[in-house]
Amino acid sequence: MKKVIKPKVIVILGQTATGKSDLAVKIAKKVAGEVISADSRQVYRGLNLGTGKITKKEMQDIPHFLLDVASAKNKFTVVQYKKLADKKIKEIISRGKIPIICGGTGFYIDSVVKGIIFPEVPPNNKLRKILEKKTADQLFQILKKLDKVRAKNIDSKNKVRLIRAVEIAKTLGKVPKISVLKPEYDFVKIGLYLSSEILKKKIEKRLLVRIKLGMLKEIKNLHKNGLSWKRMEELGLEYRYLAFYLQNKITKEEMLKKLNSEIYKYAKRQMTYFKRDKEIKWFDASKKYSYKKSP
Repeated sequence: MKKVIKPKVIVILGQTATGKSDLAVKIAKKVAGEVISADSRQVYRGLNLGTGKITKKEMQDIPHFLLDVASAKNKFTVVQYKKLADKKIKEIISRGKIPIICGGTGFYIDSVVKGIIFPEVPPNNKLRKILEKKTADQLFQILKKLDKVRAKNIDSKNKVRLIRAVEIAKTLGKVPKISVLKPEYDFVKIGLYLSSEILKKKIEKRLLVRIKLGMLKEIKNLHKNGLSWKRMEELGLEYRYLAFYLQNKITKEEMLKKLNSEIYKYAKRQMTYFKRDKEIKWFDASKKYSYKKSP
């Protein structure tokens, strides 16, 4: 029986600050590729410096998709992402190009790579209003009681995802086992990582550079144009702690210290998530194309 050759899709993933976007552009130039972003905050218009969004100059004329596709005032879901990403992959392949999925949001990547079918549970606004008043820790404890399995693989600091998981669990009795479809494509997964010491230094340096480039001004403009402080806090990390600083809730020193700590913790959570996938070929981002089987 003749073997069916599936179209190839390259996936570049890994921790924040490891140079995924740069590598995606380099590979795209070599293989006639086009890049699909897989970042849960870079989908929002106006969230540029705070999310480390690639600039037009850095794209080097390589087409990039799923950046700036939603208003930051509204919540963008993984279901919406998957629908857009699946469509874009087909478009890129139809042009004879190779799709390159690039990002650090594991759930977004898995939704496409594993062909995840999500449960259809409509929003429960009454429940959401109650849950929004709770802290992330309180929400996590609620989810643990409802569904221990989902609690093990969720970002315990992400209130938006915690609220949605609790909402689904309360509606269906538990967060259902996610169904997956047989992949249509041959996914080649490349993972980038850095040692803890190098990663910490890079995070600190990158944060200072972004502040110097005008990250505070970006956040002031977002607020001026109607993005609430509450919504910024929901968007997390840079937007949360710079919003705290601009509201005089914390000092600049506290903001920098907290951000460096929280971004590093986020990077560790990313690696914990990705390490479950044994198909990823890992590369030390501090070396030139060196290869190690596991970080």
